Amino acid sequence: MAMKSYRYQAEILVKDYLLADPFVRYTSVLGGIFMCKMAYDFTQLISSFYFKGYASLTKIQRIEWNNRGMSNAHAVFITLMSLYLVFFSDLFSDSIEGLVTFRNSNLSTFTLGVSVGYFMTDLAMIFWLYPSLGGMEYVLHHMLSIISISYSMLSGEGQLYTYMVLISETTTPGINLRWFLDTAGMKRSSAYLVNGVAMFFAWLVARIFLFLYLFYHIYLHYDQIQQMHTFGYLLSFLVPIALFSMNMMWFGKILKGLKKMLAKRQ
Repeated sequence: MAMKSYRYQAEILVKDYLLADPFVRYTSVLGGIFMCKMAYDFTQLISSFYFKGYASLTKIQRIEWNNRGMSNAHAVFITLMSLYLVFFSDLFSDSIEGLVTFRNSNLSTFTLGVSVGYFMTDLAMIFWLYPSLGGMEYVLHHMLSIISISYSMLSGEGQLYTYMVLISETTTPGINLRWFLDTAGMKRSSAYLVNGVAMFFAWLVARIFLFLYLFYHIYLHYDQIQQMHTFGYLLSFLVPIALFSMNMMWFGKILKGLKKMLAKRQ
């Protein structure tokens, strides 16, 4: 009986407060920041026990190690939620009447808030340790992400396209694993090679082909996008184009690195 009572109280807390209309935007951002803190500390705890070389890393390397564990947690969360909302839920289905560019729900808004909390936390760490955790391209990427995701969260506009872009976070664990293996001295291992090949194909699908599909979807629904507010209208075009350009630049580096790695293996 006690367990049922606690479960019922927890459900009421989530429904009436965490996911309630007046609070969902604020609790979700705070939830994203809290998730980052938990993931950072958990990565530090697990690594200190199971990775013998963790203690020998420099202070900056340990911070980046934990930071990448934090980004993995966000990537897994936002990828799963984005795939569900875009492809498996009925929220953005064309079979439902109404403009797809204005559809949203408490769940979709809450999920975006968690992502805003992550990007704010990660950007703060980038500025704090600049340029150890990333240069201006990372600052630009995070600023664009915060602006576009925050607008979509607060206005409820263009959430479909925001989630399509966020699916590209599926490549983040592969990028981080590459850094982990390199830092651990396993750059010549088979795992490093397999991860490089997998990252190439994941990037091609999630950050090239998916963006091309996004542009095609925007073309098909342009009449609906025109009805958005001017700022949202501009974000629907400028942010995907800017991110796609960056994706192509990074893809070129990935392809170059993969060719170099395969040449050394022969």
